[in-house]
Order: sequence, then structure tokens, then C-alpha cells
Amino acid sequence: MLGLIGKKVGMTQIFDDSEQMLPLTVVEAGPCPVVQVKTEASDGYAALKVAFGDVKESRMTKPERGVFDKSGVAPHRVLKEFRVDGEPEQAVGDVLNVTLFEAGEVVDVSGRSKGRGFAGGVKRHGFKGGPKTHGQSDRHRAPGSIGQSSTPSKVMKGIRMAGHMGDRNVTSCGLTVFGIDEDRNLLLIKGAVPGGNGSTVVIRKRK
Repeated sequence: MLGLIGKKVGMTQIFDDSEQMLPLTVVEAGPCPVVQVKTEASDGYAALKVAFGDVKESRMTKPERGVFDKSGVAPHRVLKEFRVDGEPEQAVGDVLNVTLFEAGEVVDVSGRSKGRGFAGGVKRHGFKGGPKTHGQSDRHRAPGSIGQSSTPSKVMKGIRMAGHMGDRNVTSCGLTVFGIDEDRNLLLIKGAVPGGNGSTVVIRKRK
């Protein structure tokens, strides 16, 4: 579905009419110029390739520069393709902005989660840990048993253990757009979205 590329600015909060505190994420969404239009006839599917974020041309590879030279759009840092139903209404050079969404609309937001490095089972999976008393030592954050004995004499695949945590693609589904600031290209989204402040996120319309 069609959407926008944006940058997570940070989180804030607001009180609604019933004096309930609502957590809000502020996202700078767009403007996103259309770099390429794909159609069923020429590409086998319909999609829009859009760009976001300023970048020095010297920091781009030659193939990346070629994409923008062909379209006549100024170089941007991020490129993303959005599938659309039917023939796209937009043309190359058109700009998508926050007016694509409206207050109260439900969206999906994708981003790269914060990297936590190597983490143990308690932090990574929420394990309870071992007993704190009755003579136990060095077992407080141990994972416990990870398999059987002589049969099958191996650790089965998929066992939750310590390891690298975070730094992966995550999508938060069903978030509500609380408000729009068209002058500053800001979206106020109810709840939290993946990633740290300043990270790139993708906001999609729900099917």
C-alpha cells in the first residue's frame, strides 16, 4: 500500500478531553518526490518508487546517481518502493506529503529497532532466572535447561538462549494517526514506533 518515508523525531504526550494521557510519536514524514512509476504493462506490477532525505551527491554511488539523473529529481538519501492497486495516479516528479494521511487513520509503521548487543535470556526473552536463596549461587540469571540428556543428545533448533538482541526490521501494526502538521511535515502517531530518534521509518496505509 502507498505510504511515506520519514524520520522519527521523538516522543511526547498529550491529554485528551477525558484527561487521559496519550503517548505520541512525532515523525517527520516527507516530502517524498516520486522517482519512478512502475506499471503492469512495463514491469508486471504497479508501484511507486519515492525518495526521502537530503544527501551530498559525492556520497552516492554511480548507480544511485543514475536513478536520480534519469528521473530529473534531486538526489536523496533513501529510496523506497510502494506497491499500489491499479494504475498509479502520480507521475515522476510529483511530491507526496503528510496530506496523504488524515487524523484518525490507522497505519503500519516499520523501522529498525534499537540494537542492544549481546543480551542474556532474562533481558532478551524475559526469563525469570533461577532461585535467589536456598544455597544457589551464580544461577540468578541463568537460562536453565536447554534440552534433554542422551536422547536426542543435542540442542534443538529454536531454543531461546542468549544472543544478539535488537537491530532488526520491526513493524508496529494498527497505530492511529492522532494529528497532522502540514506546515512542518509532521505526523503525530499514537503509541511507540520502532527505532531511535533520528532513524528512518516507513508509514504505510493499511489495506
